[in-house]
Amino acid sequence: MNLAALAGAILFWLAAWAFNEWLVRKQFASDAANNAARVAVPLLFGITILVLWEGIVRGFAVPSVLLPAPSMIWQRLINSLPTLAADFRQTFLKSVLTGYALGCGLGFVVAILIDRSPFLQKGLLPLGNFVSALPVIGVAPIMVMWFGFDWQSKVAVVVIMTFFPMLVNTVSGLAAASHMERDLMRTYAASWWQTLVKLRLPAAWPFIFNALKINSTLALIGAIVAEFFGTPIVGMGFRISTEVGRMNVDMVWAEIAVAAVAGSVFYGMVALIERAVTFWHPSIRSGRT
Repeated sequence: MNLAALAGAILFWLAAWAFNEWLVRKQFASDAANNAARVAVPLLFGITILVLWEGIVRGFAVPSVLLPAPSMIWQRLINSLPTLAADFRQTFLKSVLTGYALGCGLGFVVAILIDRSPFLQKGLLPLGNFVSALPVIGVAPIMVMWFGFDWQSKVAVVVIMTFFPMLVNTVSGLAAASHMERDLMRTYAASWWQTLVKLRLPAAWPFIFNALKINSTLALIGAIVAEFFGTPIVGMGFRISTEVGRMNVDMVWAEIAVAAVAGSVFYGMVALIERAVTFWHPSIRSGRT
């Protein structure tokens, strides 16, 4: 047991915790300093977790096959950049982004059609709730059989996983405008299309972006899990399943790290677009004050 490494990690964690507590409560004079503090708090917290992880692994001599140290994962990540880049391109750029765009786009369009048709609203929405509850591990092998082993079958899985959250949220958002607001639009002789564009879609944006943020994580999970059931010799899911069998756990964690960073950046980009589009919403305005 390496007590020095463990004690050093615990001391660093305590010091970082105290500094984070001070940062959270501190109000700086400038907005730039306050924004920097908001960014520093989660960043420092993440670094603290990594240092504590390193100290525990080294202090208790945890076997790398059970839990590799962050330094070991980082070394593997640096030495495997070409492989990780190829996996990222196959899984994220081809499967995730394509399936995300198709699933969210189709869900939005079908929601508009459902809004125009009470029959579809009563017939398709219950079916959508049923299909959205299907486990991805049951859908993925079927999609691989239908569309082959390449990225097209993963796109199909992502479309299924992202379509119905977008559909349900958009339908709920379109119904968010009050009857008084709709009556006012009718008073001005606004058409259905004008009411949709000027009233109901703006009211639905928070619901739509909620679905977009949820789908940004669901899409990545669906693509990675789908690759467990058949893929060319490239992809994040393929690499994870293969390296686990080889007991190369550091490579598995390197793939997980790449997926976590990609998913977080994707989610953050959607959240930034949401802030720009729904700047008028109380939740956004209260976050800026």
